[in-house]
Amino acid sequence: MKRFWVRAEPVAREGGWGVALDGRPMRLPSGAPLLVPSRPLAAAIAEEWQEAGGTTGAEVTLEALRVTRVIATAIDRIAPAPAATIDALAAYGETDLLCYRAEHPPELAARQAERWQTLLDWAALALDAKLTVTCGVVPVAQPPAALAALRAALARRTPLALAALGIAVPALGSLVLGLALAERRIGPDEAHALAALDEAFQAEAWGEDDEAAARLAAIAADVRLAARILALAEPERVT
Repeated sequence: MKRFWVRAEPVAREGGWGVALDGRPMRLPSGAPLLVPSRPLAAAIAEEWQEAGGTTGAEVTLEALRVTRVIATAIDRIAPAPAATIDALAAYGETDLLCYRAEHPPELAARQAERWQTLLDWAALALDAKLTVTCGVVPVAQPPAALAALRAALARRTPLALAALGIAVPALGSLVLGLALAERRIGPDEAHALAALDEAFQAEAWGEDDEAAARLAAIAADVRLAARILALAEPERVT
């Protein structure tokens, strides 16, 4: 896509906020006008479009419009039929990363127990989702009541939040970490550190691998993007 606009800016719309490109309302791939619940989120989208390409006529890549892509997914694909996204995210609760502990070395097992159990305890208390912990990689069946509670927690989310979780949960390999991120129980850097605990342990022992480091950096960027959208999507409160 070539840049055809000079100025992108957030604008108030009936029912929320939109973005105008040289005064014209931005539309989604479906053709519907873009409408989000908060000015900060609209401003983040406008900022992407203001910076994309640099000058009129320059090429604009989808990678430069990361926030916009997530919002378009939420509005065009998730909002009309959220069940499919909820199903896909809920499946991560069946094999949540935090439930699978190492047997050896004992130092890694102890680190996992210390840092992961806190979030599983939070899920049990705050979400009524008490998950079963096991050692090794052989799948363990999770209590149906816990899985139902996790699914209910997802069902309470807006399409925008589900779209953000659709990035964070697969990146982290953990529905519990994703929901803790959405609830502001943890921040994106802590969520990523917890998900990459095994890799960090191995790097301490054997040194950092460039390929692994690049992969983890990409995951960290995804988690930060998801956390940013979760925060910006909250409607402004009138005091």
